[in-house]
Amino acid sequence: MITIPVTVLKMRIVPITGLMALAIGGITMAACGSDSSVSATGPRVVVTTSILGDVVEHLVGEEVAVEVIMPAGADPHDAAPSPKQVEMMRNADLLVINGEGFEAGLADTIAVAEADGVEVVRATDAIDLRGLEEDGAEVPDPHVFTSPANMVVIAGVIADRLVTEVPSLDTPRYRATVAAYLAELRALDASVEQTLAGIAEQDRILITNHDVFGYFADRYNFEILGAVIPSGSTLAEPSSQELVDLADLMVEADVRAIFADSSSPARLADALASEGIAVEVVELFSESLGEPGSGADTYVGMVRTNANRIAAALD
Repeated sequence: MITIPVTVLKMRIVPITGLMALAIGGITMAACGSDSSVSATGPRVVVTTSILGDVVEHLVGEEVAVEVIMPAGADPHDAAPSPKQVEMMRNADLLVINGEGFEAGLADTIAVAEADGVEVVRATDAIDLRGLEEDGAEVPDPHVFTSPANMVVIAGVIADRLVTEVPSLDTPRYRATVAAYLAELRALDASVEQTLAGIAEQDRILITNHDVFGYFADRYNFEILGAVIPSGSTLAEPSSQELVDLADLMVEADVRAIFADSSSPARLADALASEGIAVEVVELFSESLGEPGSGADTYVGMVRTNANRIAAALD
């Protein structure tokens, strides 16, 4: 397999700060999820991302109401909570988050909630993290959810913490529901491996619009050749020179497709076209679930849809 050094744009994204102070001061923030109130009498489980929200909802079934802060399609790097969502997070019995800076816009609220005594479970704590290069330094890669094998472990940890913080869940019915969902995640992992099996070794090359699929690549034996924006965030923009460098990499490695987030495929295609780069831009769902009917409105559906699109582009 050809290995080529990546020379594309490297930009450090600075998380937004002061969000908690704004919420307390009564200034309206950009709402990024449901503002419905958690029941004052029932258990309060709050989840930051739509991906983890779907996982938690499958674990608890109808036993506990789950509040998800970010809706489908939200960019977790710049999503910020409304005042009602700040209140929900600060009064949760359990707050489920991704971790490692993934929810940059929620960082202040998470920190204050934890300081207030809210129990927090981080998905990234369950996994041995790979490194991600940003601005010349290696930082932990927070995108653990791109590998369903990782999600089996994460879901198991969350399921145990749910029982600890919400003892009413500790029933045979709950245990059976958890076991069934973990089996579904294991089956998903095996199914994705089979879907991708027909891709030749020399074609197992991924170029993405930003660094998000590292755990997926490690699990299914792909090489991440490069990214338009070699950063863990979608907020940066590539320069013309970085696009030219990317074009050179693609020509040398005979790359046929670039895989882009579902929120920005047209923008990426336009940027590439402006530099005379002719390549297929394949839309993937990466950091958020898709809307209903997209085929990616559940975690299982999202991973399966992505695998099918990668196989179709590279097989």
